[in-house]
Amino acid sequence: MITDPLVSILIPCYNAGPWLRQTLDSAIAQTWPHREIILVDDGSNDGSLSIAREFEQRGVQILTQKNAGASAARNRALRAAHGEFIQFLDADDLLSAEKIAAQLAELAARPAGTIASCAWGRFQGSPANTQFVDDSVFRDFTPTEFLTAAAETGVMMHPSAWLVPRAVAERAGPWDETLSLNDDGEYFCRVLLAGSGVGFCRDSRARSFYRSGVPGSLSCQKSERARRSQFRSLEFIAQHLLAAQDTPQVRRALGHQWQRFVHDYFPAPVDLMRRAEARAAALGAGALGPPPMGPKTAALSRLIGWRNTWRLKYLLRL
Repeated sequence: MITDPLVSILIPCYNAGPWLRQTLDSAIAQTWPHREIILVDDGSNDGSLSIAREFEQRGVQILTQKNAGASAARNRALRAAHGEFIQFLDADDLLSAEKIAAQLAELAARPAGTIASCAWGRFQGSPANTQFVDDSVFRDFTPTEFLTAAAETGVMMHPSAWLVPRAVAERAGPWDETLSLNDDGEYFCRVLLAGSGVGFCRDSRARSFYRSGVPGSLSCQKSERARRSQFRSLEFIAQHLLAAQDTPQVRRALGHQWQRFVHDYFPAPVDLMRRAEARAAALGAGALGPPPMGPKTAALSRLIGWRNTWRLKYLLRL
């Protein structure tokens, strides 16, 4: 590994005013000294750009563009980046101060092309409330092991938890700007398959903090556009993973991923529900049972069936 490599911290920003100062402070507070911080404002109209400008004298490079989506903003930042390593950081999330330094120390002892991960957790309000819940991914993986586990169970690695060698990012290619929901899942699928493995950093000083409950965030959207983006991203992930390793285990995991899509979004759009169920069956996932549900919903489901229960819940949301 290059001695004292430059790390590029890349921040897409759209209407993140309430949280942006805290995010930028966490980027500036990194103890790794060889870094650049690039923020791309994606047409914010809430004063985010003015807040970002406050940090220019502290070394934050600001780029602006008309609103084109988070993936387009990340690609703009990637084109401007000079670092040997890439750290993506959403404009409402946080990094512990030692995160990058600890991960670089971890990668120094790993094979070339290893992608570093670390413990991450969700919080609302204060990062002191962070809960580290997806600890099943707090370990080393081969690329296909991680992607199979993610498909099988839905576990994830928060995007800011990764530290990616630039050479791996270049092999993976840019973010897909046609996707909105789950653009990160599709992108990091390609990144992992372009790398040699996942090296989990066990240093307790390496942490990433994912802010949950943000109004209007992409991860909370269930519009038809968002559902179609999720469907397309899962199609791409299945294609990427099967091209890398086509085994019965991988096929079953991808089938279960399609079943979760039906559980999450049933009953609409109807065409996507039918296609997802057909894909699950073709991959050998077995019969689609009822989704997880609370006691009251389960009681109603026993009376009218889970599909009718989900239809009722969908209609009540409209």
